[in-house]
Amino acid sequence: MTAAQQPIGVFDSGVGGLSVLQALRAELPHERFVYLADSGNAPYGERGDAFVQARTHAITGYLLQQHHIKALVVACNTATAAAIHEVRERHPQLPLVGVEPALKPAVAASKTGCIGVIGTRGTLTSAKFARLQASLGGQARFIVQPCDGLAHAIERSTAEPLPAMPTATETGAICARYTGLMGKFGTKDGEIDTLVLGCTHYVFVQDELRGLLGPDIQLIATGEPVARQTRRLLQTAGTLAPEAGAPAPAITLFTTGALAPLQNAATRWLQLPAQSCATVDLPTNRP
Repeated sequence: MTAAQQPIGVFDSGVGGLSVLQALRAELPHERFVYLADSGNAPYGERGDAFVQARTHAITGYLLQQHHIKALVVACNTATAAAIHEVRERHPQLPLVGVEPALKPAVAASKTGCIGVIGTRGTLTSAKFARLQASLGGQARFIVQPCDGLAHAIERSTAEPLPAMPTATETGAICARYTGLMGKFGTKDGEIDTLVLGCTHYVFVQDELRGLLGPDIQLIATGEPVARQTRRLLQTAGTLAPEAGAPAPAITLFTTGALAPLQNAATRWLQLPAQSCATVDLPTNRP
């Protein structure tokens, strides 16, 4: 297998990173992907940095050794904040893309200059997020709200049928509680007109958020910028998959937790067959 034919690795603490995989597939339709959901240890946002770092190194090692990935997308804000600098140090030749709350695009999009940011506590209390926010000081007012329990509820929701009324769900109730704490949403001066989805899971509650906040509030996620950056890195490395005459690329998904939630999520959100999913036992590497 040539370098161009090797897969791109993508991982998250659970199914939330499927939103990034969705964007990657749209941007890079000829690439092969291996996705790993560390659902047996989710959510990362409520874990300590040392735990997240250990899991990130274990997953990176597994994807390199067992699947020979040519690039890695850390599709988890918490893992990016806690561990991506260490992964870069250990694997300097590996093209690596992380995710972070999309504050810069939100500043460009906002008309009122008042921006809401929701995410896990691990992401929003990280030094990396503090530096990002400080770099935009004076350009906007940020209302930052940790959403404890929301990522976990989204994980659980994959076992349920699609609701007729999105806001009448557990995830809808959690969204209502936290957005209600943030202040007034709207398009007038002083109102929050833009909401940054600072966790990859939250893309999958856009309907709930839209139902609560109305059509005029802009929702900003990170999947498309991540996909474009991945393309740029592969172009620089000369390892983009060939397009001419390429067969439909293989996509394999693994989970360290129960199989059914990943199968349900892959079918619901990516229209992938259940048989593309499998479980994997992945112990943590110890230093």
